[in-house]
Amino acid sequence: MTQESNSSRRDWRDMFAVPIVIKQVFAKFPLTSYTPNALPTRSPTHRDEHTLYTWTTTEGSATHNISFNPTCLKWQTYLLFQGIAFRTRSSNNHASPSGSLPFLLPADSQNPVASSKLEAWSHTNSTSKSSDIQTPRQDVYASLLDHAVRRAWLYLLYLDPDNFDNVARRLYVTPSSSNTFVALAISHQLRNAANQELLKITPVVKAEDILKEAVDAFSALSTLLGGDTWFFGQEKPGLFDASVFAYTHLLLHEEMGWRNNPLAEQLATFQNLVMHRERILSGYYER
Repeated sequence: MTQESNSSRRDWRDMFAVPIVIKQVFAKFPLTSYTPNALPTRSPTHRDEHTLYTWTTTEGSATHNISFNPTCLKWQTYLLFQGIAFRTRSSNNHASPSGSLPFLLPADSQNPVASSKLEAWSHTNSTSKSSDIQTPRQDVYASLLDHAVRRAWLYLLYLDPDNFDNVARRLYVTPSSSNTFVALAISHQLRNAANQELLKITPVVKAEDILKEAVDAFSALSTLLGGDTWFFGQEKPGLFDASVFAYTHLLLHEEMGWRNNPLAEQLATFQNLVMHRERILSGYYER
């Protein structure tokens, strides 16, 4: 490894170094990780309805608004595809029994359903069966979302300074704590986690390469969809449609407040993906 590359990696790590003053504070008052909270005995209020706990704003929770988190939005959309009536409720990972969102609390039950079991649960409780087809071919295309597109999402949301300040900080940090030091610690943790996730794939995080891979992934998805209404020629939208929508919608959604989003400009050129997004919006969220 060259001296120049070593210097480059040190410079990159320095960007995420914890300031000395923060280290001194947490040396005296160290952060402690507690086990996830049990579900509140009086929550939610509407016990005769299924409740989906997601990352969303308090206002969004009250109006059944769309989650700003891709994983939450995927399952929120899939439940709508299945014709399952539910309420959304703002939450966070610490409040989740599994340690991550979303999770669903069925009506008249205190047994939450983790996201890993939502597909099976929805099949049992669906009023509008989707025609999901699980094939090796679908797994290959799903990996494009789980890897190339997700990496671009992590970079744009957490590592781009303008986006982090205007989007991630507003949605994830500020609602978590009004304490300046705690907010700084949360910000550092979020950015460091995103950086470490990206470094699992490449020794140096390069925005140009990450964004190009995501554009290539969307190009492949556009080719896969072709002139069909739903992916894989299904008559009804399925889990894969929800997975694609979760990213295309949030990347194109102006109310997210993106300050620097070159991926949206490229995504907008794939008209069939844009129309796919609009079909789901008009068919399941705007009626």
